[in-house]
Amino acid sequence: MQFEEWIEQAYSLGASDLHLEADTPIVARIRGDLQTVGGVVSGATLMQVARELLGAERWTDFVERGSADLSESVGGIRLRANFFQTVRGLGLAIRLLAPSVKDLRNCNLHKDLRKLVEPTSGLIIISGPTGSGKSTTLAALLEEINASRARNIITLESPIEYLFANRQSFIRQREIPTHSPSFEQGIVDALRENPDVLVISEMRTPEVMRLTLNAAETGHLVLATMHSANCAEALSRLCMSFPSDIQPSVRAQLADCLVAVCCQRLDFLGAYRLRVPRCEILLPTSGAKGTIRGGNFSQIATVLQSGGEEGMWTYERYQRWMDQVTDWVRPPSATALRGAVDAGVARPAPGLRAARPPASRATPTAGVPSPGAQSTGTQSTSAQSTSAPGVSRTSPPPAGARPPAAGRVPSEDVIDVPAEEMDLAALAELAKKVVERKP
Repeated sequence: MQFEEWIEQAYSLGASDLHLEADTPIVARIRGDLQTVGGVVSGATLMQVARELLGAERWTDFVERGSADLSESVGGIRLRANFFQTVRGLGLAIRLLAPSVKDLRNCNLHKDLRKLVEPTSGLIIISGPTGSGKSTTLAALLEEINASRARNIITLESPIEYLFANRQSFIRQREIPTHSPSFEQGIVDALRENPDVLVISEMRTPEVMRLTLNAAETGHLVLATMHSANCAEALSRLCMSFPSDIQPSVRAQLADCLVAVCCQRLDFLGAYRLRVPRCEILLPTSGAKGTIRGGNFSQIATVLQSGGEEGMWTYERYQRWMDQVTDWVRPPSATALRGAVDAGVARPAPGLRAARPPASRATPTAGVPSPGAQSTGTQSTSAQSTSAPGVSRTSPPPAGARPPAAGRVPSEDVIDVPAEEMDLAALAELAKKVVERKP
């Protein structure tokens, strides 16, 4: 399919976005700048691509509304697409996402962000400009919870970008408007579904913000994203969205329930040919709470400067940490992702158009380390094996055993592992039995 070639080309170029429009050259955003990366795409070709991606039902909705959203995996590359009409005809704005849900380490984020999800209640705001990787950071924080604690997690997204597999936690993903007509209704419903953690992909309206604050105040850990350039702007925008007569009570409510504000932007590291997030992190110290209650958001920068010992990060301090890092994790190549899909490792989950492709299974190309590789050069095979169910593992033959005939694998050496139904301890025990040749 021609669309897959466009996506793979954009991914190989390190693009964050791909723009398509009828009778217009292909344009990609690479390191923040728009560049022409392909020839003119005819309206008929683009129309055919859109019909195939949306399917008959969604295409009918698109014709009626004039726009549509879609999240999909194409050739192992996860993407989010918006379809819309222009004066030239059909247009597509495509955001290229990380190929799989990764933890903080594999997202090139500081380990201190793990502390943000330790509380059991309150509000965590992930903010930043458009295209700064907020959704990826949010997914990484959820994966930290999923890997370590038994929690009932409900997400409200529009559209669903990353597909999670249940590990320690139970994750219920709901798409707006597919599974609920609005974020407002989704939040009200979610509070009746016994959640421990509630995820709101974006706070867009004052009503959503009000319901989010109420949920954080009633004993739930709430993670939400919004657009802003820094922490002070995020808090100011949230409070200023309400009528002036209730802003003091909103500021007090926010100060009481706030767990953290993490604002990020993407920096391009020329030496590594890699874009990594640079963060500013505000924590609810007594000084920060007093500043929020008083509405003195211009003083947030001073609070951040003086809060380093309490775990806060300014952009400048975070930059100094980035300058010391040499073992950045690189994303897998498009060829490696395509190889994983062709080999049958990445299979769609039942009832979904496409499943999350396990990037850690992709064979890295020469000179490009696997995204799961740590600074020591080792990898955790037990952690990787949780990505794909039903993957065959071949144990090494015992000493003195005759090698199998060419092209054959002894059936007794092949074990189908239902990885997504097993925790790491069970996988380790199974691996031990395989090595010891036990049933």
